[in-house]
Amino acid sequence: MARSVESIRRAALGTLGAVLVLVGVALLVLPGPGLLLVFAGVVLLARAVPALDRFVAPVREQAMRAAEESVSSPWRIAGSVLVGLFLVGAGVVWGIVPRVPYSGWATGASLIISGCILFALLVWSHRRVQAARRRSPSASG
Repeated sequence: MARSVESIRRAALGTLGAVLVLVGVALLVLPGPGLLLVFAGVVLLARAVPALDRFVAPVREQAMRAAEESVSSPWRIAGSVLVGLFLVGAGVVWGIVPRVPYSGWATGASLIISGCILFALLVWSHRRVQAARRRSPSASG
């Protein structure tokens, strides 16, 4: 019985990890937190398939670097906020206007959720960079 539960758990982690990796890869070229989703997917895949554990550290390093670069200047922050506002606004339009291709609240909600995720990750990245900057002068001084 315990063996079948473990098999189901590994299959679920592997499936969820694969979906996150695929969505993350798609978001590498679309607006969204692509590299962070790839990282989350690789972590889940590594829990399901221990042989993939060696890929976690390099992907984590790249994802954290990308998160830090996304808030490295006021212009990048402003650009990310504008993209987030566009996503939320487009989601409302897709939900309300019936003449828009693929209109409906399913499409609109996914755009709104994407915008909210973008805002959450932007805040998380900004806080992480600010905390690192606060620690840096005290560590060297």
